[in-house]
Amino acid sequence: MFRTWWRDPVDYRALVETFESHGALGRFKFMLGAGGLVMLLIAVLASVAQGDVAGWVGQVQGGVEAAVAGAWTLRWWFLPWPRERESLAWIVLFDLDTTANDLLVHDRVVGVLGVVLLTAMGAYVTVFHGPRILALHIGWTLLTSIVLAALMVNGTLAAAGHPDGDHRKEDLALGLAVILVMLVVVGVMLPFVQFCHWLLRADAMSDPLTALLNRRGLDAHLSAHLVHCRGGSAYVATLDMDRFKAVNDTFGHPFGDEVLTRTAQRLREVVDADALLARTGGEEFVVVGCLREDAATLGERLRRAIETMPDLPVQITASVGVAVLDGDPYTASTFRRLLRSSDSAMYRAKRRGGNAVAVAGKDESPSRPRRKVAGVPEILPTMTCDDVGVSSESMRPPV
Repeated sequence: MFRTWWRDPVDYRALVETFESHGALGRFKFMLGAGGLVMLLIAVLASVAQGDVAGWVGQVQGGVEAAVAGAWTLRWWFLPWPRERESLAWIVLFDLDTTANDLLVHDRVVGVLGVVLLTAMGAYVTVFHGPRILALHIGWTLLTSIVLAALMVNGTLAAAGHPDGDHRKEDLALGLAVILVMLVVVGVMLPFVQFCHWLLRADAMSDPLTALLNRRGLDAHLSAHLVHCRGGSAYVATLDMDRFKAVNDTFGHPFGDEVLTRTAQRLREVVDADALLARTGGEEFVVVGCLREDAATLGERLRRAIETMPDLPVQITASVGVAVLDGDPYTASTFRRLLRSSDSAMYRAKRRGGNAVAVAGKDESPSRPRRKVAGVPEILPTMTCDDVGVSSESMRPPV
């Protein structure tokens, strides 16, 4: 689980779109801009607190700090939400500016305040970026804390009103305390919060019965998945269990749940490791991956995996529709169009009697003849929107 979290490429754009769909993005922009005003005020107060001790270097650094804080505020309040690269650029700029300020100040209290600001940026990274970016920020923050502690120990950062004399022991204790506090707050709490955030998000995008992606999870992972098929063809395969309602009515819903769980397991075994696998409906599954074989061969492999599930009192079959994207740009919209095409092909396989494979765009004969499933009453084939042209929901004729 932790390895999955560490390797998970957070879809920055999908996360921003989710916040926007709930009306929260505007409020987030206001709060982040207000944080810039707070940083501007801190820069002014730090300059006043140091007085003339800082000299012209400290004044220049204070001006730079104030300028960065003002630019941050104006950016968040008056421009659209940044793209991922711009967001990362702001994180780098903030970290460098804050660390430079910590190294140039002449008062340890002001230096510690600067390190605390790195914690605030860490909270932003925790929400909007992945664990690897957070790890880099944590490493930079701890490195800054160590340098700050070293400056305390050698007397470069004196305490205001500190009496003269050798206080190396006290300075060493204070420096170590600063490092340990930052280790707990930044090195422990922020990864903990991000992991919990990732776990809850992953749970919301997965099917609780099969542990596969649900429809929301499939849509969220499509953008990050597109890069895997650069230079090749991509496919979407839709599978729907044949006469599954009759299976539930005959053997009960607990058995139906067991069939769905085993189906998910069988599909995991036969699809490529980099393929996306989702349960998008009651007995409907979707596979998205890079095409490395003939589309009909792929569909037959999926169909065969369902038909040959062992240790069941009844043979389970599925209708499979496959659609291939070859030559078009790999975008989320084209994959959704591909999903509709594979869904239509799957219904074509249903009309052939089930336990069949149909490839979108091809008028193929059934890959398998219709057969009666032992132990399950025969059900007439479903009628779809392709048959009647009025509804996307499947309809059954009266018995």
